[in-house]
Amino acid sequence: MKLWDKGFSTDKKIDHFTVGNDRELDLLLAKYDVIASKAHAKMLGKIGLITAQEAENLVKELSAIAKTIEEGSFVIEDSFEDMHSKIEFVLTEKLGDTGKKIHTARSRNDQVLVAMHLYLKDELQEIKSEVKVLFNLLLNLANKYKNVLLPGYTHLQIAMPSSFGLWFSAYAESLIDDLYFVDAAYKIADQNPLGSAAGYGSSFPIDRDFTTKEMGFATQKYNVVAAQMGRGKVEKAAAFGISNVAATLSKMAMDICLYMSQNFNFISFPDELTTGSSIMPHKKNPDVFELIRGKCNKLQAIPNQLILITNNLPSGYHRDLQLVKEVIIPAIQDIKACLEILTFSLKEVRVNEAILEDPKYDYLFSVDTLNELVLSGIPFRDAYKKMGKEINEGTFAPKKDIKHTHQGSLGNLCLQEIRDKLID
Repeated sequence: MKLWDKGFSTDKKIDHFTVGNDRELDLLLAKYDVIASKAHAKMLGKIGLITAQEAENLVKELSAIAKTIEEGSFVIEDSFEDMHSKIEFVLTEKLGDTGKKIHTARSRNDQVLVAMHLYLKDELQEIKSEVKVLFNLLLNLANKYKNVLLPGYTHLQIAMPSSFGLWFSAYAESLIDDLYFVDAAYKIADQNPLGSAAGYGSSFPIDRDFTTKEMGFATQKYNVVAAQMGRGKVEKAAAFGISNVAATLSKMAMDICLYMSQNFNFISFPDELTTGSSIMPHKKNPDVFELIRGKCNKLQAIPNQLILITNNLPSGYHRDLQLVKEVIIPAIQDIKACLEILTFSLKEVRVNEAILEDPKYDYLFSVDTLNELVLSGIPFRDAYKKMGKEINEGTFAPKKDIKHTHQGSLGNLCLQEIRDKLID
């Protein structure tokens, strides 16, 4: 069944190519198409395009469909083009002509739009919640290990003292920046596009304020052409939010892979969180973190993919826009999986508390030792030259009882201030 069926069939190859994997993806969106259809049915009844009884019957049957979706028994067979055609078929099968009235005053275009907006609202909220869980874990780890020093690097060369408190809380605060992008995407998704129909509105006297409130949107996308132009744009906004979270996770996963290696030996994990080698019995490989790194690097390409699909399209609907679903939906599932597994794994992290006992890290303290000379009255440039000479001659004696007191330093992590910054 096709919503645009005029009594003739399309070549099977054309049909297969144009439908693509919509049926599979629509199983995730069907719940939201039902939510929108219930609001639409109630609105049609409110303005008198269908009777109150017809509206009630439609809502009742849509609720029954929603239950099958929740239970996992809802199926979109190959004979249906998408979720919309399957849902309308079921309604017509159950209610006869009443079921055929559900499509009055809407198009498949605004059906897809509103389902995607509702889906993205839910998923972005879930991503935000999972980021907050990771954020809280990182701050707890920062507090737990705030006094354990860690080598800081620039150019992958030993640089200055850091700490696990700094390292963990750095990623926590970075996640706050990422949530700004997620929240921006949510605000874009929180606009009701239903009623824009094929992108030019409808001659029916529909009540868009009613459906906006019924579906829980903060506002509506008022201009019907602007609503249609939002297709692809709302997904791109979500992709930017996802890619920012992914960038933070990828960088942390890279740190973990380095820190787990024998050359660093800063942290470790229980055997059950690592993998082995088929021929090297000593190996404890960080496969989980390598996959987080790889998946999150892929996710950072998602905004560019969506830009390339949509960038040169004029206003109005084009079939190219169908392709954005198969980009954004898997991306959402991937970022959620990466957040979940990173949080799960970090709960078991083991910190090496004696890293700086190795004399190769003595040079970490060169800057602090130099600063002591400056505090004693020696000009900075003279102190710098004196310290450089001692290092070259092998007479450098590090001052290890360091004191960093300014806000955000290893002696003043500002963990509560970072926690207070987190968006509600």
